Amino acid sequence: MTELEKIAYAKSFIDKLANGINPLDDSPVAEYDVVNNVRLKKCFSFVSDVLRQVIENGGTAPKAGGKKAPFSLTPEQLSRFEFSNLPIPVTEIARRINALVDADAKEKLSYNYITSWLVSIGALAVEFDADGTKHKVPTEYGKRLGISPETRTWEQREYQAVVYNRDAQAFIIDNMNAILSFIGGTTRT
Repeated sequence: MTELEKIAYAKSFIDKLANGINPLDDSPVAEYDVVNNVRLKKCFSFVSDVLRQVIENGGTAPKAGGKKAPFSLTPEQLSRFEFSNLPIPVTEIARRINALVDADAKEKLSYNYITSWLVSIGALAVEFDADGTKHKVPTEYGKRLGISPETRTWEQREYQAVVYNRDAQAFIIDNMNAILSFIGGTTRT
């Protein structure tokens, strides 16, 4: 009997107890038996629901409070990153990285983590516009890596977007351990 079969078998016992049935012989439990206590029946129902979730998750216990695990990925997952031959913004890089992991179980990698790391290594710099708006721009080092400004228009207003060519994308992927260390995440080797 597999572990999942054992869990399903235990769940069937708990379900019967929750319904006032003796799981050993399928006879009704006496009305005043402790098994028929309302609080115990609620407890049995709760345990049954947890076991159902474990079975649905393939034997993995559900996360308490629905909290997701910190972002992490394996080298094998990272090897499936889809590079773009056209320069793309860091938001697209983060979206493609997040697509490699189970988004329901893990927190997402924010593009801000990537850009903050790039600032920390001197590939991006923080500048302020005349109106005080903060934005990041590539440094000379960043430009050598393949990070460049690109003029775009949105709602009849021009702005500078920062885009990453294939070399810059590869630099980010090759340095994912450093990025995750910087933010406190992990890769598994």
